[in-house]
Amino acid sequence: MAAIIKETQSIKEAVIYINEIDPSKFPRLLSRILQKLHLKAERSFSVEEEEKLQSALSLEKPALHLVLETISFILEQAVYHNVKPASLKQHLANINLHSDKAEAFYQAWATAGQDTVEKFRQRMFAPKKLETVGWQLNLQMAQSTQAKMKSPHAVLELGVKNEDSENTEKVFVEFSHEELLEFYNKLEIIQAQLDSLT
Repeated sequence: MAAIIKETQSIKEAVIYINEIDPSKFPRLLSRILQKLHLKAERSFSVEEEEKLQSALSLEKPALHLVLETISFILEQAVYHNVKPASLKQHLANINLHSDKAEAFYQAWATAGQDTVEKFRQRMFAPKKLETVGWQLNLQMAQSTQAKMKSPHAVLELGVKNEDSENTEKVFVEFSHEELLEFYNKLEIIQAQLDSLT
């Protein structure tokens, strides 16, 4: 069985801290990290929650960050390799994680592992998704150096949504006639390539 978790110096250090965590508190910590693992832009714990965790787990800030990052890394490796709970438990025993902590990982992964893998599969490749498109046409008729001129500009309003948020962000893009034509031609190429794939 190939190791999904390489025993680096930071992993060894994190395992020491993880092994010292109160066995009654560890499953809740693990569950929270697992719930938010698929959210790229969101941390598992707020700054205030991390401060409370420091005292609850009797860890200094750098040690707590190492523990949280290592747990997330282990779970991400489990997602990436789509390991079975028993296999994950064996990998954790191989890096000297105490049996109570390995059992907590086993239980959490058996309960929520497949759901987490599915959330990762459904996650978008790009962090933002186009939701709305609006446009307007502006026509500049004169400026201080020229009395008569016609300079049309199109302004596209793109509503993009981050996959981890409900808010839609507005992005405005201004095109001259030539730039808009070039953009349109590129969209036509993209559309042709998409059509050839289906």
